[in-house]
Amino acid sequence: MSRYLVTGANRGIGLELCRQLQARGDEVIATCRRSSSELDGLGVRVEPGVDVGNDESVTKLAGRLEGLKLDVLVNNAGILERVGLDRLDIESIRRQFEINSLGPLRLTRALLGNLGPGSRIAIVTSLMGSMGDNTSGGSYGYRMSKAAVNAAGVSLARDLRPRKIAVAILHPGMVSTEMTGGSGIPAEQSARGLLERIDGLTLENSGTFWHADGRELPW
Repeated sequence: MSRYLVTGANRGIGLELCRQLQARGDEVIATCRRSSSELDGLGVRVEPGVDVGNDESVTKLAGRLEGLKLDVLVNNAGILERVGLDRLDIESIRRQFEINSLGPLRLTRALLGNLGPGSRIAIVTSLMGSMGDNTSGGSYGYRMSKAAVNAAGVSLARDLRPRKIAVAILHPGMVSTEMTGGSGIPAEQSARGLLERIDGLTLENSGTFWHADGRELPW
């Protein structure tokens, strides 16, 4: 049994990750800004009131978890606000950077004391952060913030290798959630693939950008 911390756990992919982890016997700490009846019904430890975009919120969480070893940290929380060139909303772009880019880095740094040799970190990002795959443009805040967190993930993989902590940078696929308006594959399928990638994460493949289905993706 391993101990996982999953952010953004109250719905969508995060909720399904918690459900599958709990079902296979792992210990789960589920963090979110606001819990949900579905999350509360899983019987996992829920830490509500956690905003990964807020320094104080993350510091308080770290205090509550002091001394508790984490085997896997899953940075899943994120937001999507569509910003096009015709209506360039700079504040929206800043919000997406704060949560999508800085959130995983902020939380990982705060919880480094909970991670040790053999621990793993997963960053749930998006193929929309790939410059090699961008053929349609648009979505400035989301694309830019996901490209930035991809860069952070590679740096974390390099910096944490001496501590024997591995980092995975993971695209969940186009998943049918509230964020995507119900378009895409079922969250169950995506979460299953993500967990397969996390289970297969080692220091040898640390810092790799993967699709949940196992394909390595272009930067």
